[in-house]
Amino acid sequence: MIASGAALPQANSSRQWLGSGRPLLSFKEKWALFFLMPFAAMFVAFVSYPILYALFLATDRSAYARVFADPIYARTLWNTFLFIAIGVMLKMLLALGLSSFFVLPGRAIRVIAALFILPWAVPHIPSILSIRWMLNSEWGMINNILFQVFGVDGPAWLTNPSYGMASIIAVHIWKYLPFWTMILVAARLGIPKDLYESARIDGAGSVQQFRYVTFPAIANVFLTSTMLTTIWSLGDFNSIYLLTGGGPMERTNTLATMGIRYAFRHADFQAGIVTLMSALPILVPLVIVLTRRLRRNADA
Repeated sequence: MIASGAALPQANSSRQWLGSGRPLLSFKEKWALFFLMPFAAMFVAFVSYPILYALFLATDRSAYARVFADPIYARTLWNTFLFIAIGVMLKMLLALGLSSFFVLPGRAIRVIAALFILPWAVPHIPSILSIRWMLNSEWGMINNILFQVFGVDGPAWLTNPSYGMASIIAVHIWKYLPFWTMILVAARLGIPKDLYESARIDGAGSVQQFRYVTFPAIANVFLTSTMLTTIWSLGDFNSIYLLTGGGPMERTNTLATMGIRYAFRHADFQAGIVTLMSALPILVPLVIVLTRRLRRNADA
């Protein structure tokens, strides 16, 4: 009895200690696990499960037939292409140009920069609804100014599909341009000033300095930012929904708003998921390229 009783602590000890003589989990590791478990549960509940459930809904073949047969779908694909191609291109080119202004020294430049970033800092709903009020064709501020100052009737900004799509792109650029401009400003400020001094000594003008000094130094940041804003723009629901709601006659929808239209307005969740999945042929290659570039930059 004594021998068997003495063997019990040794057996328990062998389960609690590794061969190296340390516990299976130290006190710090137990605390780390304690704080990590809620985050892991949240990740599974709100990230992993919705993604897996969406993939499950996307296996419904009849949903593909419903979406592809919808005459609005082809128009939506074209709108999404215009929204991404024009919106991203203009946004990043303007950000690149404006960043050369905001790197200039002076207190006035800093004040202007603080005002410039306000559109991005202000919440979506009040800012875009304010623009919707200004663009109203009957009593909006812009058309009233056009009539009182120039004596002309302004266009139907939000009820004409062409003007509506142009308004959506303009609002999207206005909303997110400050953020990407500041990203490029930060990249420019990291360039050593000795490079510019050497270029000036060699007789390089402003254009040559930008071509041979500035852009090569910020090229990685510019390309990464362009890919990121393309990914985020594909999912930009607020700019379209709050401004035109996809109208008139569903002719200003993008894939983001059309997916929500199927899922909640028509209670067809399978079709909504399939519509959003249509962006994967663009989204997946961008994510792969972006991940590889970030990994390459980290290894460098």
